Amino acid sequence: MFTHFDRVSRLAAVIAVCVASTGASAASSIDPPQAERVVTTTASGVQVYSCEYDAQHRLGWVFKNPQATLYDTSGQALIRHSAGPSWEADDGSRIVGHMIAQTPSESAASVPQLLLETRSTAASGMLSAIRYVQRVNTVGGVMPVSPCSTEHELGNSPYIANYIFYK
Repeated sequence: MFTHFDRVSRLAAVIAVCVASTGASAASSIDPPQAERVVTTTASGVQVYSCEYDAQHRLGWVFKNPQATLYDTSGQALIRHSAGPSWEADDGSRIVGHMIAQTPSESAASVPQLLLETRSTAASGMLSAIRYVQRVNTVGGVMPVSPCSTEHELGNSPYIANYIFYK
């Protein structure tokens, strides 16, 4: 016979599973297909924006490129992330990717979470077998709040995220 405490505990467990599976379905849209996790990193850097004219000849911020350093779980810098988007490891291996899926960040006013697929590799090493890069847990990085006033003016926004590399 179940006590009231047992029933409440079981109900709490069921609710937790339902909440977790709801969150997982949002993330699953950026889960790589049939891939094996190689390394998980934490990125710290900026998203760079450029002040450009739009089709109506109004100035506004346009995303230009990321500039970040990716660290392993012990805090060791492993990878540099920049335009392309590209990632270059300390061993010289490099990949360039393109976005194939995105989902909103779980943090307000933050760049989206992404799934990117490798489209080219250079040099052998840590990154040479990477097929997918997933950006999750993004915080910050959205375009500057202040309006831009000069064409080609640069602005940046700090961000952090986790990048997970898959083969």
